[in-house]
Amino acid sequence: MSDDRIRTIGRWALGGALVVAGTGHLTAQREEFQAQVPDWFPVGADAVVVASGVVEITLGLALLLLRRRRTAVGWVVAGFFVVIFPGNVAQLVEGTDAFGLDSDLKRALRLPFQPVLVAWALWSTGAWREWRSTRR
Repeated sequence: MSDDRIRTIGRWALGGALVVAGTGHLTAQREEFQAQVPDWFPVGADAVVVASGVVEITLGLALLLLRRRRTAVGWVVAGFFVVIFPGNVAQLVEGTDAFGLDSDLKRALRLPFQPVLVAWALWSTGAWREWRSTRR
């Protein structure tokens, strides 16, 4: 299997996961996502969850459908994962239970996966490869 085909499968998987997660923000998992909004955040938790759900669905569809802007979408998706990371840290610091993360150990073990999502977005869209080629 070619590298491009593997990248495409990775991009589709990430796009699908974002659409599913975004849909969860707006439906059955809404309260779980609200628990991840830090107490100090100046916008209400429900508004943040609805907005981030819409953004996740949009980004997921962009990963699935936009061919010509694929690398730009990769950077935007990676940036999104960076922006929401403080919510994951807040869940650990505040000791908030959500999504089965009911101990500090579980909440802490989750944190290293956020950089994996950033790398996945950059790799699967070719954004990282394009950036490296322009740096040579």
